[in-house]
Amino acid sequence: MNEASEYCRELESYLCRKNEGHLIRIVGPAFEQVCGWAERGVPLAVAKKGIDQYCERYYAKGPRRRPVRIEFCEADVLDLFDAWRRAVGVNTSGAGSAQPQLHEDDAAAVATRRDSLPAHLDRVIARLTALRGGSRKSAAFDAAIADAVRQLDTMRAAGRHARGADRALLLEQLAAVDARLLEGSRAELAPDERLALRAAAEADISPFAGRMSPQAREAATTAAFDRLVRDAVGLPVVAFE
Repeated sequence: MNEASEYCRELESYLCRKNEGHLIRIVGPAFEQVCGWAERGVPLAVAKKGIDQYCERYYAKGPRRRPVRIEFCEADVLDLFDAWRRAVGVNTSGAGSAQPQLHEDDAAAVATRRDSLPAHLDRVIARLTALRGGSRKSAAFDAAIADAVRQLDTMRAAGRHARGADRALLLEQLAAVDARLLEGSRAELAPDERLALRAAAEADISPFAGRMSPQAREAATTAAFDRLVRDAVGLPVVAFE
């Protein structure tokens, strides 16, 4: 079985689980469509999030009337892939940017661009508060999260009216909080888990690596790794564009 076929079968199994065991085969035009995602370099994790995003909207409409088909998820998958590429610093031709932007995940990247700063802070505070209730954190990381929530709560009031230089300073402070929490998240992972996430990041970047400079490839891989770290720990992005 070639890589594209394996990619399709993995998404077929994932969609089956989302459909509560109802198997919808990815064949014919749907197979060609999904193979196109693989050829474009859409990471499996991004494709799965696209499926999640579509299913979340579908289920929110009320009782499910029919199983979700993979074709219905394409717009979400490609939107999130665009966000992922911007985040890790690769473009459609495979060239890389030396300064990737870091985001929590593809869905949040799209949401962040549409949110106001106060709405972003409200969402981040809620997610950090929920993260404190998790079981895998060290005492040091739990304390860092608590400190970040206190800082963000103070910033939230200022963020409603901040303009110009005051807003720029606030964004710098948010980026600094984000960097500290990301560093703490890396420390929460076991060595073998870090190695596995690094390998996954390298695999995600590999379809674009041929036209990237070594520096751009390393920057993109590091950005992809940090996004996987966020997913593994459950850390939201505090920084705001």
